[in-house]
Amino acid sequence: MNVAKNVVVSIAYQVRTQDGVLVDEAPANQPLEYLQGHNNLVIGLEKALEGKAVGDKFEVRVQPEEGYGEYNENMVQRVPKDVFQGVDELVVGMRFLADTDIGPVPVVITEVDGDEVVVDGNHMLAGQELHFTVEVVATREATLEEIAHGHVHGAHGHHDNDEEGHGCGCGGHHHDHGHGGCCGGGH
Repeated sequence: MNVAKNVVVSIAYQVRTQDGVLVDEAPANQPLEYLQGHNNLVIGLEKALEGKAVGDKFEVRVQPEEGYGEYNENMVQRVPKDVFQGVDELVVGMRFLADTDIGPVPVVITEVDGDEVVVDGNHMLAGQELHFTVEVVATREATLEEIAHGHVHGAHGHHDNDEEGHGCGCGGHHHDHGHGGCCGGGH
């Protein structure tokens, strides 16, 4: 069965930045499982997978507009330190969920300057070309429930991932991306 909309696909992959830095991987013995056509991967990777078959190996470069978007300076803001109530020490690199008009947005502290803090709401891979090396490990028909929910369910029909398929969409592939997911939709 070839990769097509509503097919559950298992892939082994590595993704690197244009500088060659490895940012995420899933080996063949622990592949990433996702539902094709439901925005569970960055669009550039999902497009490249369309029509592929089990055993296919390929490389694809995903431009920012089909990855995590261009870097947006408007997502960088200077905020008062007191908005971080209950946090004793603020340091560069700390991550938080900021409440915004569009809902919670992950931000990272990029600067602490006296009574002000600079936060960046861009995905850490925004503005970067991504280089994927991919192997299609397996495919199967999705269940009606998976199609209705828009993501893969784990063994016995359970939601295997803690965000119900949002973010990375790793299904039965359990690991901590640390950087907010490399391949996930919902960016």
